[in-house]
Amino acid sequence: MDRIRDQINATARRVPTWAVYILCLLPAPYFFYLAVTGNLGPDPVKPLEHKYGELALQLLIAGLCITPLRQHLGINLTRFRRALGLMAFAYVTFHLLVWAVLDVQALGRVVEDIIKRPYITIGMAGFALLLPLALTSNNYAVRKLGVKWRKLHKLTYLAVFLGGVHYIWLVKGIQLEPLIYMAVILGLLALRLRGRKPSRIAA
Repeated sequence: MDRIRDQINATARRVPTWAVYILCLLPAPYFFYLAVTGNLGPDPVKPLEHKYGELALQLLIAGLCITPLRQHLGINLTRFRRALGLMAFAYVTFHLLVWAVLDVQALGRVVEDIIKRPYITIGMAGFALLLPLALTSNNYAVRKLGVKWRKLHKLTYLAVFLGGVHYIWLVKGIQLEPLIYMAVILGLLALRLRGRKPSRIAA
């Protein structure tokens, strides 16, 4: 196990962070291409919206995995956390734009849906929480905010939880996939609480 862990850590140190950004962004134009060429069905907007939203949630979950992996398995992928967070925000933005511009297509209806549809209200709340995190995901903000930066970025936990709730509420009836996502989210949050030390709070 130690050998495998060391190999993973050594490989991670050699991987440039820009490669993670590129790898994470590749699905965005691919799925958009599938949509415009009719390969996502006769009504491609909803599948495209779903693909972007699901990728956003997967990236948020991947970001949540980093601290438990380090604490419990000794696998250190911390240097990729910023990239995963920013790419998650990018896909949330793509998800929102596809919904607002291609699906709803009217600002008045967008506002009306946010107010009247609880699952959209929750989704927008999650986006609102991620916005200041994306804006402060830079070295200048880290230096400027200091300890406050760590506290601010704990909003990630609430944002990913709201993303899970949004997914469960979005689908019609009880479906297994969104429940699995929520179970993973709750499990990762529980691991973070369990691994917290009084003298040190992980970001």
